[in-house]
Amino acid sequence: MADQAIYRDIARYYDLIYIWKDYKTEADTIKKLISTYKKSDGNNLLEVACGTGHHLEYFQKDFACMGVDINQWILNIAKKKHKNITFKKADMITLQLKKQFDIITCLFSSIGYVKTYENLEKSMNSFAKQLKVGGVVIIEPRFTAETYKAWSPHLSTYEDKDLKIARAVVSNKKGNLSIQNMHYLVAERNKEVKHYTDTHEMWLFEVEKTLAYMKKAWLTAKFLKHGLMKDRWLFIWVKK
Repeated sequence: MADQAIYRDIARYYDLIYIWKDYKTEADTIKKLISTYKKSDGNNLLEVACGTGHHLEYFQKDFACMGVDINQWILNIAKKKHKNITFKKADMITLQLKKQFDIITCLFSSIGYVKTYENLEKSMNSFAKQLKVGGVVIIEPRFTAETYKAWSPHLSTYEDKDLKIARAVVSNKKGNLSIQNMHYLVAERNKEVKHYTDTHEMWLFEVEKTLAYMKKAWLTAKFLKHGLMKDRWLFIWVKK
């Protein structure tokens, strides 16, 4: 998620827009994968592109958690919600933290924001440096260029008695880049209706090429076709 001024206004609606997402079930699935693949002895977990900390809410019962995100307004919400978790502003491409972790997660397609294979390689090298030997990285990528459906319409809504939100988008594609021009309508009691627009550009990685970049970072790579959401996959790497 880009650090754009729009999020000063709509960051507080972020959790409502994604209220449909089953974070608890996804976190339980990730925990099982961690138990299967992690070889290191510790339990320090880093979530990259953590958003408002929904997954961390369920990870913190089993792991010592930290979250990083590039968006300060989103992080401000995360800090208010989860006062016992450490949050820091950081870019996944140039990630430099003064500790190593047993688990690194990057979920909900956030890895797509690196946009190029060059930046993917930089990100994986950054992850590898932050990871203990035997530690595991779990990444939920965007669709591939082959499976992504361009020009498909999408609508998300939320409502209670004082607030109505609608987000509409038609997904587009240019080469290996998915482009989503999002339109938000926000209606609150005693306020004028507000209209926000936001463009998200995310890379659509190829499986074999992505696995090759992971292996270059000294991580043994595995691809799982059945991930956390329908038609979404997972990449899992263990540091040699």
